[in-house]
Amino acid sequence: MDSNTGQIGGMSLRAKVFRSRLSETDQICARCLLRLKRTRTIRRPFSVSRSPNEANEAISANSKLEKLLRKEYFSANGSLDSSKAQWQRQTLSNQVTEATRPAIPEDASTTTLGAYPQSQPLPETLNGSSELPHRRRKRIKDEASAEAPFPLDASSRLSTLSSTMPATSLRRLVTTCLALSKPRLSFLIVLTTATAYSLYPVPALLLPSTTTSSSLSALTLIFLTSGTALCCASANALNMLLEPKYDAQMSRTRNRPLVRGLIGKKGASIFAAAAGALGVGSLWFGVNPTVAFLGGLNIILYAGVYTPMKRISVLNTWAGAIVGGIPPLMGWTAAAGQSATGSGEWRELLFGEGSVGGWLLAGLLFAWQFPHFNSLSWPIREEYKNAGYRMLVWTNARMNGRVALRYAILCFPICAGLWWFQITDQGFLLTSSIVNAWMVKEAWRFWRKEGHKGSARGLFWASVWHLPVVMVLAMVHKKGLWEGIWKRLNGESEDEDLWMDDEEVQNRARDSEGHPLRVARGLSSSGA
Repeated sequence: MDSNTGQIGGMSLRAKVFRSRLSETDQICARCLLRLKRTRTIRRPFSVSRSPNEANEAISANSKLEKLLRKEYFSANGSLDSSKAQWQRQTLSNQVTEATRPAIPEDASTTTLGAYPQSQPLPETLNGSSELPHRRRKRIKDEASAEAPFPLDASSRLSTLSSTMPATSLRRLVTTCLALSKPRLSFLIVLTTATAYSLYPVPALLLPSTTTSSSLSALTLIFLTSGTALCCASANALNMLLEPKYDAQMSRTRNRPLVRGLIGKKGASIFAAAAGALGVGSLWFGVNPTVAFLGGLNIILYAGVYTPMKRISVLNTWAGAIVGGIPPLMGWTAAAGQSATGSGEWRELLFGEGSVGGWLLAGLLFAWQFPHFNSLSWPIREEYKNAGYRMLVWTNARMNGRVALRYAILCFPICAGLWWFQITDQGFLLTSSIVNAWMVKEAWRFWRKEGHKGSARGLFWASVWHLPVVMVLAMVHKKGLWEGIWKRLNGESEDEDLWMDDEEVQNRARDSEGHPLRVARGLSSSGA
């Protein structure tokens, strides 16, 4: 190699670097490139092509030019020199990097770069990587918007806590049993049951006789909530007992007690049987037989129908939604049994004149579960597929979004029905519509984006907040609640007139002495 000319074998080194194929660049020595940099002659700009003395003589020969072109003008060209030198250093650094990079395998030109023939030099955008630029940008964008799994449920956290305790301690046994019952899910179910019980229209809600009224018996409410919670615990424990092999294959369920070996199948079976017997017994003796039957039916449907159906058909989601709709019907039936005028049998409690409120609440829970579960299952859809669960999220992803949107919209007429049938006041129609609109908006994004770009996470959290907020709003807007509070604050009458509806007010009459006669709820009294 000639260090003065920078040539190798008759070809300039610069041509050797930039015109050879990428597979040949590893044959160029980086030391030669650095030597070329030190020996190259850089042409200087116009302003410094002459010596300083020659430049001064040329300027002094012409007085006009001396005024226009002063010496300070030429002194500024030093910055041009430094800028050019800096640019050349950057160019040399790039050359060294390209020359010392390992060669791409031969098969790369026939796969990713197969569109470029061997006889032509590769474009500069492909010299650095075998991945096409637009594909690399798309990959980075997809990775940035990738959905992370949702936080672990309460059962997984309790299992982790239980594993840190001594194996023979009572605290570990209690914590493990609590993990078997899925406490967060059980709490939501108990909340819907208690909400339905409190929404039943009771004539004397705020009167002093409330504490002795059988329709709002605190003891009945205790039996109802505790019995429902025990039935939920039994159903959830049976669900874990039937599928530990499949739970171990999924990140969402692999931390459950049976999978981790914190409790054996025999112990889980004893817990499920005991919880189920106590739950159904509490509902039978503390509430009424109809509610006890619904509680036992829910255990059978969840463990005997929904759980095995998950590996057979996508209709398992609809079966699970039926299970979720039964608890509010239990709460409504419990209140109806306390104020029944007939024999109190199941036909009167479930299909009587005032049973529409319970069915509306059951329909609300049925519809709510589709946007909730469809978004919950989206980040782990591949895990469901690999474990053999027939879920709509991977069998038909587009339909999965449509179903979530469809049932989110259905919450509007259901909440309107609660107002139409005088279960809640008109304010509930407005406040519930705001919450429903939020979930519909997220369900629309979930459907349009097919779960990507954070839409699944947005719908999941909207559904998590939707259920308790709507339940609380329904209790706050119970029909006649605020009217009674307002009248009591103003010191008005506290008798049954507070709870007579418009039809009963129109039935008022006067007796023969001119005193008003009240007729309300089958009871009549005359003023003195």
